[in-house]
Amino acid sequence: MSDNPITRPPVHAWLAHCRPGMESAAAAELDERARAAGIASAYAIARPGEAWLRLVCADPAETAAMNRHLPQDYLFPRQVLREWHWLEGLPGKDRISPIIETLPGGSCFGGLQISVPDSNAGKGLSRFVRAFTPALRRALKDKGIRLDAEGAPVLHLFFPDSTRVAVGSNQDPAEPAGGIQRLRMPSAAPSRSTLKLEEALIRLMTPEERETHLQPGMTAVDLGAAPGGWSWQMVRRHIHVTAVDNGPMAKSLLDSGLLDHVRGDGFTWQPAAPVDWLLCDMVDKPARVAARMGQWLQTGWARRVVFNLKLPMKRPWPVARDLLAELRARAGAGASLRARQLYHDREEITVLILP
Repeated sequence: MSDNPITRPPVHAWLAHCRPGMESAAAAELDERARAAGIASAYAIARPGEAWLRLVCADPAETAAMNRHLPQDYLFPRQVLREWHWLEGLPGKDRISPIIETLPGGSCFGGLQISVPDSNAGKGLSRFVRAFTPALRRALKDKGIRLDAEGAPVLHLFFPDSTRVAVGSNQDPAEPAGGIQRLRMPSAAPSRSTLKLEEALIRLMTPEERETHLQPGMTAVDLGAAPGGWSWQMVRRHIHVTAVDNGPMAKSLLDSGLLDHVRGDGFTWQPAAPVDWLLCDMVDKPARVAARMGQWLQTGWARRVVFNLKLPMKRPWPVARDLLAELRARAGAGASLRARQLYHDREEITVLILP
């Protein structure tokens, strides 16, 4: 391999991380959103199993419009970054210099992120990234490039492997690299499903919203609750939960004094009075679950709703898009709906609706 890396001509592209196996869904979403924004020349490039894809704008004249009009509330892409340069054939003895050469001296950024694909290939790069990052920070400092400029874009490097890198930026310094929210499994939680709800509350709500909407003394209903992974997130916040499920609940939750177990069917059970939160992680057809959530919202049984929709592997984007549109209509004009395929989700998306 030559020690001279190949720099592709600058392109007008965006790079997106996604769950492995969901590349086509993310591509379909980005294609459709670009067309809806009036960007006729944009097209997505994705390969199955790679856990990343690119959205290319073939007409440079449309790039500014793409920056302005592409929405940020993506569903299947976990994180989207603006790609400036793509380098190939990075020499093993010095990968940093070619990267530094793409950045003007004196540039100011709001931070540094380095990401790899969420794939077997990406997992093999973790040791490389740990060793590479501090050396890169020193080189950036030596060139006078700041990484602490408040409000500035984050400098983002994406390595599909150790010889190729995309140099670009993203706008949110709080967003985890690659959209991967690393969480530790709480020893007291009854099941790993608790991580799905914890991530949803982190990624789909701001700190201020969590303080406002998750207050001690509130009430919640958890449909399909057993063994209590989602209920546990509410109980630990001192929110009283009515858990509806024919299956057994964890004894620790029953002993907490903050959970009542009702043996019943989550699709037919009704509350005696409105509650602050509805939780639902039931495994069923997405249309049936979405209809049930819409019923709870329209009847006023719950003011806030968080739930999962299990999606078909064929055409997940149009199915999710249409169901979310119906839910927005049923939730009302004043409601805020957020949805994402989170890191801890599988073939599903998580939906949050706040008043």
